Amino acid sequence: MRLIKNPWLSMPDYNCFGCCPTNPIGTQMRFYEDGDDIVCLWHPTQNHQSWINTLHGGIQAVLLDEVCGWVVFHKLQTAGVTAKMEMRYHKPVSTLLPYIELRARLQDMRRNVAYVHGEIRTPGTKDANGLFTPGEVLCECLCTYFTFPQDKAKEEMMYIPSTTDAEDLSADQILSEAK
Repeated sequence: MRLIKNPWLSMPDYNCFGCCPTNPIGTQMRFYEDGDDIVCLWHPTQNHQSWINTLHGGIQAVLLDEVCGWVVFHKLQTAGVTAKMEMRYHKPVSTLLPYIELRARLQDMRRNVAYVHGEIRTPGTKDANGLFTPGEVLCECLCTYFTFPQDKAKEEMMYIPSTTDAEDLSADQILSEAK
């Protein structure tokens, strides 16, 4: 996975609840490119719970909307706005997990409308042979975004194209850097 450099870090008044690393009450998400997917490994805390040790459904929606939005920003290289979001909560998301994996990818594109599928998963596991098994899907969504032509996105939405670091990182490296 390659870190996607957040292009808005030096922008005055940038304080996104989802991805601004200095927003003290935000989720401070960082994103990585993994093939066609945008990925975030995120640490839930007790401050994000609804019921005891359970991640609030609204926070799950925020996390998924944000990771799906970065598909539009990074993969489609433009800006967009969420028009619709359909959530499917399969199982509770524990705030006691060391991290959750958020993963999103473009499912379909029709003219200027992007359909992005997102998931929240438990951490994956490696077996004795080092083979990786993805985690269990706990929640998923389908987000519909109206996207803008790139010139309009740059002029009116302050869109800045994103780039990635050259170095490929494993989930273990990403998690150790976050501590």
